[in-house]
Amino acid sequence: MNAELMTVAYIGATILFILSLGGLSNPETSRRGNLFGIIGMSIAVIATLMGPRITGVSSFASILIAMTVGGSVGIFAAIRVKMTQMPELVALMHSLVGLAACLVGFANFIDPSSHFTGSEKTIHEIEIYVGILIGAITFSGSLVAFGKLSGKIGGQPLLLPARHLLNLGLLVTVIIAGRSFLDAGSIEQGLVPLYLMTVIALLFGIHMVIAIGGADMPVVVSMLNSYSGWAASATGFMLSNDLLIVVGALVGSSGAILSYIMCRAMNRHFFAVIAGGFGTGGGKAPAAGGDAAPQGEVQPINAADTAELLRNAESVIIVPGYGMAVAQAQHTVCEITKILREKGINVRFGIHPVAGRMPGHMNVLLAEARVPYDIVLEMDELNQDFPKTDVTMVIGANDIVNPAAQDNPNSPIAGMPVLEVWKAKTSIVMKRSMASGYAGVDNPLFYKENNRMLFGDAKKMLDEVLISLAK
Repeated sequence: MNAELMTVAYIGATILFILSLGGLSNPETSRRGNLFGIIGMSIAVIATLMGPRITGVSSFASILIAMTVGGSVGIFAAIRVKMTQMPELVALMHSLVGLAACLVGFANFIDPSSHFTGSEKTIHEIEIYVGILIGAITFSGSLVAFGKLSGKIGGQPLLLPARHLLNLGLLVTVIIAGRSFLDAGSIEQGLVPLYLMTVIALLFGIHMVIAIGGADMPVVVSMLNSYSGWAASATGFMLSNDLLIVVGALVGSSGAILSYIMCRAMNRHFFAVIAGGFGTGGGKAPAAGGDAAPQGEVQPINAADTAELLRNAESVIIVPGYGMAVAQAQHTVCEITKILREKGINVRFGIHPVAGRMPGHMNVLLAEARVPYDIVLEMDELNQDFPKTDVTMVIGANDIVNPAAQDNPNSPIAGMPVLEVWKAKTSIVMKRSMASGYAGVDNPLFYKENNRMLFGDAKKMLDEVLISLAK
């Protein structure tokens, strides 16, 4: 394949990637969007393999072996990984993109066949330096995010003394090392500041993400997605690969936009998230007593009474959270929804943008259970309907339905947009215990007069509700 034909293939792949992003923006078209992405990537890989840059049987064979190994690992992960483990898998994939950018950068710098002079040499070395910098931050930061999401690292933010001054010092050191890198007279001399910058970038990635609390993890996932895109784009500049530049820019910009949406959904500034300090490991029982403690008594309910409330309702809104994902209860929820709709009850799902541990987590789970797309609505579409709703059912969600966000200006989540489930005639919250949510903030919803608490494992309790409804 000559260079002209490869360029045409790259343009076609780029168009398919754009169509893929467009399709992924809507649940109804997401399957088609995935297909466009698969076809586009296949065209890109084949065009690259058949292009003029790959010469010799040994090079071709080496690439095929690497693709076979990597593809096998990917297929194995896709088959074995549970939907509840999807957030940490995404973070792990981001780390691999960052690692690839670092390795390509070092390989490109020490490549003896690279011949640049004058301004071209300076520009090429800047591309290498920036690519490795972004890649190293993405790699280490994503590994920490993987640890937090998988529970191997606590969700509590680790805030070092004078952390902002420390970050500033690291930045200054990176700039000084970059100057030394550009002034280096040989590859051996250039490797010293390049190694130094890489170590600093790795430390910065760890420090940046470990200082971010568990409640901000959806923003972190989308942020790392953006970083991985910019790392890929920088790699494209290093390799003079137009397709990699464009695809990286698409991923980077879409990830940045998604990060903005996540921050807006939490009433948070992006730089405030990066600075860290919000969100804890969760799982703590609300403190007893004190003016800040929620007032009232908890009113428990059993599965049979819950089924009776649902059966007698005309309008029901279900709000899923991470607890539903952990319990793998989405299929039971779908069965309950079918029964209620067959009885003529108006059932809808309310989805908060940051529900779960990654953007769109609840949408993915409900789509997996084949819940109809047209009854899955966003927070802004549904909030005005809660006063006209008979029953709201909160399944394993906490912070996204916390009235303290509106009522308590001193709350850590004050101003955060939430689903106003307490405005319904009756709200039912399904939880294992009275523990606070991932943000570690007490929830006054549990003590409201019109709220009932259905304690226990979500899957077990919903199975009992389903049995009662089917009678």
